[in-house]
Amino acid sequence: MAAIPIEHWTQASGAKVYLVQSPAIAMLDVQIDFDAGSRRDPVGKAGLASMTADMLDKGVLAKDGAPELDENALSEAWADLGAQFGASASADRMNFSLRSLTDPALLDKAVALAAREIAEPSFPERIWLRERQRVQAALKESLTRPATLAGRAYGPAVYGSHPYGYETTEATLGQISVADMQAAHGAGVVACRARISMVGAVTRAQADAIAARLLSRLPQVNCASLPPTPVVAEVAPLTEAVEKRIAFDSAQAHVLIGQPGYKRADPDYFALTLGNYILGGGGFVSRLTNEVREKRGLTYGVSSYFAPGLHAGSFTVGLQTRPDQTAQAVELVRQVVKDFVAKGPTEAELKAAKDNLMGGFALRIDSNRKLLDNISSIAWNNLPLDYLDTWTEQVNKVSVADVKAAFARKLQPEKMVTVILGAAP
Repeated sequence: MAAIPIEHWTQASGAKVYLVQSPAIAMLDVQIDFDAGSRRDPVGKAGLASMTADMLDKGVLAKDGAPELDENALSEAWADLGAQFGASASADRMNFSLRSLTDPALLDKAVALAAREIAEPSFPERIWLRERQRVQAALKESLTRPATLAGRAYGPAVYGSHPYGYETTEATLGQISVADMQAAHGAGVVACRARISMVGAVTRAQADAIAARLLSRLPQVNCASLPPTPVVAEVAPLTEAVEKRIAFDSAQAHVLIGQPGYKRADPDYFALTLGNYILGGGGFVSRLTNEVREKRGLTYGVSSYFAPGLHAGSFTVGLQTRPDQTAQAVELVRQVVKDFVAKGPTEAELKAAKDNLMGGFALRIDSNRKLLDNISSIAWNNLPLDYLDTWTEQVNKVSVADVKAAFARKLQPEKMVTVILGAAP
């Protein structure tokens, strides 16, 4: 397979740039990441990072001769350029994304407008009050759905006091002010700490100039002169099994079982990825599906997944079943996980998993958007620049013993959280 050359350099500002040149289509995709995700939310103000990101397209300030733009004017400006721009926040990062044609007349204007939206959001009070009411209403409605209620009980039980377990509620939204969003934006969206990933029909020189322009309206300060970002504690391991039952009138019982898993930087990443495919991530060929659905008909679907991040994201098994079958299904899932941790996969299972993952690798990078997702992950997680070139090699060299050892290190089946919603005790 041909290599995917990733060019990387650090700008004078301190921003790190990652580029894959893709001249086949006259387009450019950009993602800019900052350490300003929800793990930075203050206690009692869960949702701050997400709401800050959502408010960035609600208006920009008048500055340096550029006029003020409200949300309608911003939307029309992007439509006129035929470009797309957005902001969002995940648990670990706040990111900005830009997609534009590379025609100079369009790209220059798109980059200039994006730079304003990144650095000079107006955070209009009236719009925030409207948006807060809208999100609070949506949250209230979501509490009528069993999956939402189960998830809200599961996260805090797995993560404890760690920010990964914070839940955005009507009350926490009520504590968030425009001043909070301005402070979160100012502290988190800092030019010298940006990770900029690009895929498209531009040269390195053009990419460097675009990256500089995108950050040009932010304060230009040296990161060495700034106080270090506050350290977020690691996720504490569970000390005992926890079971939570939630009464709910539904035709199906919703079950979540899991615990803290591992960080993305963990050297066991490939062994755990392969092992989880075999255990519950491989759909109809997984052990959980075979044992719980195919052999016993206890569920239509059951799956497992890891969610690694800067901290130990959760390992989770999820399923729905008839209320009168819940106890049997839960006990069976626990036993399948316990057996897998104790014995690991068979050689045949591991070979099938490798064949599937390696055979499907091309589908992970078959568009500029997918490639950008991979490049931004490499940038954010400080992965080697040849990560994509060696991916299949890393998968192929994992052994049965590697999988067994990795799962034994990460999972403690006797100390997992179990949330059961909808089934009678």
